[in-house]
Amino acid sequence: MGCSGMNGEEHQDKAARGFVTVTTAGQLFGLCLDRVRDVFVPQGLSTVPLAPPEVAGLLNLRGRIVTAIDLRRRLDLPPRGTDDPKIAVGIEDRGELYGLIADEVGDVLWLDPSKSIANPANLNARWAEICAGVYRLDDQLLVVLDVDKVLDFHHIGTAA
Repeated sequence: MGCSGMNGEEHQDKAARGFVTVTTAGQLFGLCLDRVRDVFVPQGLSTVPLAPPEVAGLLNLRGRIVTAIDLRRRLDLPPRGTDDPKIAVGIEDRGELYGLIADEVGDVLWLDPSKSIANPANLNARWAEICAGVYRLDDQLLVVLDVDKVLDFHHIGTAA
């Protein structure tokens, strides 16, 4: 699933993978913990002319330019209301900083890779393109996002 596994000595199960959980439009998603740099509130977004619709804009985070990607748009979910909360998960990729905008950030979950199941056959084609499997939790499904595919701008907007 693209996660390297351990990220901290306090976790006992060496085989478990860490996921930062985010909720977007009521769905729980997981991002590999080793890919997450920070969590922040996106402020001061500047629009980018001619950018794909998933690119919410650019912002300045501690002196660095961040490309903000709206997960609702990327996953073809209903748009966020003006009063709905939003939070960004910072991801660094090839020297560039990205902020994946979600509705809220949850806990870090440590999950056994053997409990992961492949993308269900009925998974939305747009989601299947960027998801790396799912986990059945007690009360919901955790859909694992493949960060590399989320950030692959060659595929952004192709399934719109």
